Amino acid sequence: MEPFMQTGAAPMLLHLEPWRGQYQKITAGFTGRAGGSGTKPYDSFNCAFHVGDDPADVLSNRRLLAGSLGFRLADWTCGEQTHGKEIAVITEQDRGKGSLDRASAFQATDGLLTDVPGVLLTSFYADCVPLFFYDPLQGAVGLAHAGWKGTVAEIAAAMVERMGQTYGSRPEDIRAAIGPSIGECCYEVDDYVMDRVRRLEAGLNPQNAAEGAHELYRPSDKDSSKTMLNLKELNQRIMIKAGILPTHIECTTWCTSCNSDLFFSYRKENGVTGRMTSWIGIKES
Repeated sequence: MEPFMQTGAAPMLLHLEPWRGQYQKITAGFTGRAGGSGTKPYDSFNCAFHVGDDPADVLSNRRLLAGSLGFRLADWTCGEQTHGKEIAVITEQDRGKGSLDRASAFQATDGLLTDVPGVLLTSFYADCVPLFFYDPLQGAVGLAHAGWKGTVAEIAAAMVERMGQTYGSRPEDIRAAIGPSIGECCYEVDDYVMDRVRRLEAGLNPQNAAEGAHELYRPSDKDSSKTMLNLKELNQRIMIKAGILPTHIECTTWCTSCNSDLFFSYRKENGVTGRMTSWIGIKES
């Protein structure tokens, strides 16, 4: 069953439904493109400053999302993503960094991790893969932004390692989820990308695939020099290699490119579009 279920139209919210039902203190999910203040080509629920949208509309959308989840804009915490694998541990003093402008965000940071209730971790997407992490024993939550560069840099494994170092999390206790992103149906890459993927694949044993796993890649039907790559499956295998149990991983079926009426898609819209937001937070009692 699809784990990311739409629960709102204005704004469009997709909650991580299995966690929503099981973990009452956690909120986690992903936004669609509708129900916000923005105008074309960022219509309408863009929450990222860096794409060229009107900053007033971005702030309005951020307030709307935070309020819809029971948080304030002052709780919104994010990083300036650079397709790396740097992970920031968010303390109470860091709450709100990046909420009002890009300069105050954690610089060159694609992963965020906290155990502080009331902090809303956020990151931004238009085809890349959102990764969610939760340790119910240690009470820590994390987000990671994984395009192809972050994926082959194994940001998913870096998050598992950092959770262990910071909070004593054991991989087998961590719950993870892979959110809406471009699918293998639409993600065509060249040999430069595939060289990196194949080097990574060499270290992924066959047992690093969940039962019923999809293939990692296949030749493109349109261009014999290109390959269709399954970033979701690759991230799932990296998670399993890092010690997360396959039964503890939720994986979406949504493709952002196939559903550009619902989601922003960098590839489908030739690079000029808004960004969806992934979020995770521990609710204050």
